[in-house]
Amino acid sequence: MNECTVAIAGSGPTGLACGIELKKRGIDAVLFDKGCVVNSLYDYPVNMVFFTTPELLEIGDIPMTALNEKPVRAEALKYYRRVADHYKLRIEQYTRVSSVSGEDGAFTVHTEDRLGRRIDWRARKTIFATGYYDKPNLLNIPGEHLPKVIHYYKEAHPYYGHDVAVIGGKNSAAIAALELWWTGARVTLIHRQPSLSDSIKYWIRPNIENRLKNREITGYLNSSVREIRPGSIVIDTPDGTVEAPNDFVFAMTGYRPDTEFLAAHGIEFDPESQRPFTNPATLESARRGIYLAGVLVAGMHTNEIFIENGRFHGRTIADAIAAELNQ
Repeated sequence: MNECTVAIAGSGPTGLACGIELKKRGIDAVLFDKGCVVNSLYDYPVNMVFFTTPELLEIGDIPMTALNEKPVRAEALKYYRRVADHYKLRIEQYTRVSSVSGEDGAFTVHTEDRLGRRIDWRARKTIFATGYYDKPNLLNIPGEHLPKVIHYYKEAHPYYGHDVAVIGGKNSAAIAALELWWTGARVTLIHRQPSLSDSIKYWIRPNIENRLKNREITGYLNSSVREIRPGSIVIDTPDGTVEAPNDFVFAMTGYRPDTEFLAAHGIEFDPESQRPFTNPATLESARRGIYLAGVLVAGMHTNEIFIENGRFHGRTIADAIAAELNQ
């Protein structure tokens, strides 16, 4: 059986920060990710621009530079690769943590790699930094599981000349609708509220509102999708039910933490907010020896923790683990 002092599930910016802070304190850690390093950032739209400045994305005291005021996806991916190289972090990519058994000081971390091989690791402590991007909020309607329904918008080119529906009214939905329209798709935007979200970035909002006003993008506000069919989509609107031609659906309805996975590991939650109970001074969960980092700490309030503040969780957790191991 392989061994490490700390096993970290997740190699996003917060997971990397945990690994770095532990290494600074002389504690060996192994990071596991079911995808590539910073997999959630890799899944962002190809042309995404971060709504923040480079220094707020920095970890490990390594400066981040960007060509413009705000970094883009490619610059962030390059930066986090460089940080991982600089600290020589051990990252087991394409290796899923299926479960963690045992107890504080003697955990067994059960993993499965991309070849389907099951590999167990012995660890004294475990950190969950798995984010929330892997669990889309489902619509729970007929046809949602058709192959043409997509929860992650990457780029617009493959949808040129097709009828594409975008479900949602926040920033990601607005960007997807605009890029698809610019690329030559016939776009329909459907949002259950009477107006688009206030969270849409200020430089995006006038553009999407003008496209809707001019009917260049068909908009159904205060509306909801009743059913997704192989060649169409059924929409309940204030004026009645509409069935529109459809080839692809982007369900940009947000994401949530994998609370089922956490609960299976003895993590307890506040019943209303779904925030996991943690010691605020250490971020240790109700199950001793298991720590939570990043957006997991916020429960369903995923808009409270971002890279900008989640990156500091690594220092909090590393301090707590070092203090306990050095007793």
